[in-house]
Amino acid sequence: MADTRKREGSADHTRQRSLPPLRDVIARYKLSARKGLGQNFLLDLNLTRRIVRAAGSLRGMEVIEVGPGPGGLTRAILESDARRVVAIERDTRCVGALEELAAAYPERLVIVNEDALETDLAAHVSGPAKIIANLPYNIATALLIRWIADFDRFDGLTLMFQKEVAERLVARPGTKPYGRLSVLVQWTAKATSHFDVPPAAFVPPPKVMSAVIGLTPLSPPLAPANRLSLERVTSAAFGQRRKMLRSSLKSLDVDVGQLLARARAAPTMRPEDLDVPTFCALARALDEFEESSSGNRSTPRKARPDVSSKTIRSDIA
Repeated sequence: MADTRKREGSADHTRQRSLPPLRDVIARYKLSARKGLGQNFLLDLNLTRRIVRAAGSLRGMEVIEVGPGPGGLTRAILESDARRVVAIERDTRCVGALEELAAAYPERLVIVNEDALETDLAAHVSGPAKIIANLPYNIATALLIRWIADFDRFDGLTLMFQKEVAERLVARPGTKPYGRLSVLVQWTAKATSHFDVPPAAFVPPPKVMSAVIGLTPLSPPLAPANRLSLERVTSAAFGQRRKMLRSSLKSLDVDVGQLLARARAAPTMRPEDLDVPTFCALARALDEFEESSSGNRSTPRKARPDVSSKTIRSDIA
């Protein structure tokens, strides 16, 4: 078995050496990066290999890549011992370049020409899976929020963000970057900052630094909470983050004093002072208040509208 894996690995590296340079592929398919698609291509194989190493062991894993473009990061993933790679690419111009990779790695690369914002990623894998992606910057936060409810369906996520967004993902209470996105992500995943990536690593170079973040799903989440209730509480709190909780939570239309007492949070605290378990306690207290006001705890609560990624983005702007 070990000899078989060694032969397979040697064959994969031979394929890589026989592949045309990425710059030639980009020129042949006229793949100029489009700002409207949030595209910034990674061409440095040393960097893409470093991203793949940050994802940990991929042995036996299926890997989903979102926004592969001409396939720079895709090549590095295919070099690994991942069982299969599913590339979700909206830009039809890139499909031809990816098909060349699929031909070089028979039955290991699946190309899905869809918009990731409208794709159920988990539906494309059948076993243990990870997500590795240089996310399109214009939809990176929206994608992350969409995936929060499904974090536990994956073994890990290794993602590239603008550094400003990356800092929010790993921010601790009491710091300036700490906000709604921090709470919602850290509720269901352990966030780790791996390394920064300078603008010069991309074609074309963006105007901002980037960073690679690792997310390890937590099962169960950090503390009990209804996701929609947690979204409502964090929306109210960080919607007026400069105000004390006794003022910012008034939009929840409950007795804020009692809500805070049940969660053991001081009315004079500000949102950035609360840790994730306390926000979860506020979400549970909100549920209790609304169930009590219904007059019948056995009656299921009406489904509340989900909070969209657009609302989340208003917090990180």
